[in-house]
Amino acid sequence: MLLDLKAVWCHWCHVMEETTYQDPRVQGLLAQHFVIVSVDADSDPELTSRYGNWGWPATIVLAADGSEIVKRRGYIPPAQFASLLQAIVDDPTPGPSVDPPVALEQTRETKLGKAQKHSLEKAFDDLYDDRNGGWGEVHKFVDAPSMELSFLRTDEGDGVAARRARQTLDANLNLVDPIWGGVYQYSDAVDWHSPHFEKLLSFQADDLRLYSEAYARWADPRYLTAAQSLYGYLTKYLQARDGGFYVSQDADVSSKVGGHEFYSKDAEGRRALGMPRIDSHEYTRETAWAIRALCRYYDVTGNHEALGVAERAADWVSKNRSRSYGGYRHDAVDRGGPFLDDSLSMSQAYLSLYQSTARREWLKDATNSLDFIERTLRHSDAGYITAPRAADAPGVFGLAFRTPEGNATVVEIANLAYDYTGNLRYRSMARHAMRYLAAYAKAESETFHPEILLADREASSSPIHVTVVGAKSDPAAQALHAAALRYPSDYLQIEWWDRAEGALPNQRVQYPQLERAAAFACTASACSMPIYEPSEISIALHRTLKN
Repeated sequence: MLLDLKAVWCHWCHVMEETTYQDPRVQGLLAQHFVIVSVDADSDPELTSRYGNWGWPATIVLAADGSEIVKRRGYIPPAQFASLLQAIVDDPTPGPSVDPPVALEQTRETKLGKAQKHSLEKAFDDLYDDRNGGWGEVHKFVDAPSMELSFLRTDEGDGVAARRARQTLDANLNLVDPIWGGVYQYSDAVDWHSPHFEKLLSFQADDLRLYSEAYARWADPRYLTAAQSLYGYLTKYLQARDGGFYVSQDADVSSKVGGHEFYSKDAEGRRALGMPRIDSHEYTRETAWAIRALCRYYDVTGNHEALGVAERAADWVSKNRSRSYGGYRHDAVDRGGPFLDDSLSMSQAYLSLYQSTARREWLKDATNSLDFIERTLRHSDAGYITAPRAADAPGVFGLAFRTPEGNATVVEIANLAYDYTGNLRYRSMARHAMRYLAAYAKAESETFHPEILLADREASSSPIHVTVVGAKSDPAAQALHAAALRYPSDYLQIEWWDRAEGALPNQRVQYPQLERAAAFACTASACSMPIYEPSEISIALHRTLKN
């Protein structure tokens, strides 16, 4: 079987479809010897998780028993592809591209060992391009976990991390479309000036969130302008009328009008050439990513329209993608699943909404989604799998598949859910995911995985915690909550206790009854004195965290 994994937005997928798969010799070999399965990778999070490191197009050849023979990355010219197919027919022995699965030792460790942490940090630091910015030697884009880790190091007083974060964000401004907004997928040159013009929702959401966070930290007006541009593109071009979000916009108008020609024009010139295709699928995972980004943009800017868009999107997911037995579908109809990505991303989105609004139904939705993951996707040894295994699934598809990216997100979200609710079940989930990450880091310690370093830090520390005490109708309490949301940190626990709503979900901290609205900044062991002025929240947090 030949598995052709492609994406609607992928330029080289289109080229391979129009050249390689139209070649007579290739067609003859495929017709005679292969069963061809072509899949839109965005439609199947399990396949994306399994083969995402191969990029799109990804060409996977499997034997009849489901074992892998060849895995190839990217565009393959016709003559080379025909030779590859013939070689597989002549000798279907697995080739060097098929690495054995990473062997993980069972461990009870729920944190990184000193050696593993050092190796991961070295790989992270070594991959940074000090001359041009960004992590990586060729393709340039903002890698969200790398930026989040740099923000965290900056908070700890690391000046090098702050310089790298700002250098990368500054360079990435070259990839923001100056006409319609939105960010291109990446630059294929190290100077950030050779963009691939696809606009993926994942990049829009990550960059919107990160530029909002950067503006909260450094008050650089360029970062606010970038965030506003991303917000404008996201809501104008990728927001569906029903409330969900579309997946991507292609780089090219057609095979005759490419991205370089199209995106070099002004708005009028672009419209004269047509419009690059927008993939109008509405997936749960992508919509959840948008919700999280919109919430952070609202937190920092106070843009209530953005919060309304986020809440409407969450309502759309609830009405249109909820499964009857829990969790979420990826699309209206799925070929497999349920997928970890969808339920985990929605849990993360709901926690963002709870932080931004203090509406307790969002917290309930977040924990319901985590409960579904625990029931359905828990691996017996450690961590959480990308999707359940079918009893009759052949070869590699019958093996449980886990990813460091997914399990690092479980650590982050389950930890926050524990802090918000006090329910030990979520701390247990975080530790179960961390056991997998610790074992993975031991086996693959020299690889680039900033998300594991982030998870390790968050698993061993409490988030920055601010509680506002006061009626939600009180303007003074509203101002305190808004000021707390603006605090520059991606690892926040912000609550609002209105006594009319009853006790907070987690009653670990007892707050005094005061005559006027106040806020309290807390660590795991102490809280500040009452804070009455919004301008004093940041000062109090710095003082509390320092002590």
